[in-house]
Amino acid sequence: MSADELSTPLGQKRGRLRRFRLPFTATQAIATVLGLFLLAFLGFALFNNDPLGGEPIAQITLKPPADPKDAAAPADKAQADAGHGDKAQPDKAAKKTEQADAKAAAGPGQKTITIIDGSKGTRQDVVVSSGDDKGDTPVSSPAGASGINPRLLEQSRYGMIPIAAGGLKPFSAYAMATDADRAKADKMPTVAIVVTGLGIGAARTNDAVMKLPREVALAFTPYGSDPGKLVEEARSKQHEVLLQLPMEPFDYPDNDPGPQTLLSSAAPEQNLDRLNWHLSRFQGYVGLSNFMGARFVATEPAMQPIIREAAKRGLGYLDDGSAPRSVAPSLAKSLAMPFARADLTIDTVPTAADIDKALARLEGLAKERGNAVGIASALPVSIERIVSWSKSLESRGIVLVPLTTAMLKSKST
Repeated sequence: MSADELSTPLGQKRGRLRRFRLPFTATQAIATVLGLFLLAFLGFALFNNDPLGGEPIAQITLKPPADPKDAAAPADKAQADAGHGDKAQPDKAAKKTEQADAKAAAGPGQKTITIIDGSKGTRQDVVVSSGDDKGDTPVSSPAGASGINPRLLEQSRYGMIPIAAGGLKPFSAYAMATDADRAKADKMPTVAIVVTGLGIGAARTNDAVMKLPREVALAFTPYGSDPGKLVEEARSKQHEVLLQLPMEPFDYPDNDPGPQTLLSSAAPEQNLDRLNWHLSRFQGYVGLSNFMGARFVATEPAMQPIIREAAKRGLGYLDDGSAPRSVAPSLAKSLAMPFARADLTIDTVPTAADIDKALARLEGLAKERGNAVGIASALPVSIERIVSWSKSLESRGIVLVPLTTAMLKSKST
């Protein structure tokens, strides 16, 4: 029995011994560790000299070129191994032959670029201009198979863009008017219809392409995942195509047309660079049109370089008629370029009855002036009413014509 137990008064129990306690709780310890980890991460990010910012990198070893004297050794070894047979050898040989043929197809001032699909590993050889060719050799283009004339293309920093070549212009080369269209246009009042805002919604675009009469022109915005494919389908159905340029409205940027918008406050060089981006999005269009842009089209110092560049490249221009103060008509007239201005929007009120009334007004304008142009969106009701209206139009003494025919008729009168 210990001394403590002897000195303890009878009837009283000995108090419990105190346990050792840490000066902090488990929660505080976890918070401290996480804080230290965060500080270490921030320190690494701030003070580590890594210009790639942690992006994945790969290291490769570049071997010096082999001595020409030793060049025969690999060849002899390859011939010795050829006898063992490998099922992959014919495929590899075929690929090498195709690549050699592609490089041989490149003409003077051209070069072959091999594009590798990172997900599939497939290769595609494309022949492009090297930028040093000063001759008249046309540049090979994948779009040639879809009716695009390679002579009417030139390389820009964004891709191929249209250009006039001598007396040949995209406006006339991609026009879909037939001799019968022109003959009727000379004798009868004409109406041209343009459906705008295409390329973003594939379903509506396909409806417009497949259902509307071929005389109806289709205007595509430069946006969308694959506008080139949709434009190709439209041209295969003999629709004329326009490229809509996003331009600055009065309430910009609250109302923003989209990336690369042409701005009245930007320098002409900047707007022309943006124009080249839009021009490269797809090919085969006969002209340009404004997408929004009430402020821009009314600002002559901003609009003049755009119209001049379009005329130089052999394109026409359609003003959608939404801006009364647009300077496009006077600029186009001064440059003698093909031009038209929409007389009215037929589906401002998107109901069948109101669209029919607007189409009737368009007929009246055609009979009064000899020519009228209307625009519409690709709403299902708009497409349905245009199709129904067009079937009996000629019986009322008016002919529906492609936009280029209407532009040329306006210019001649």
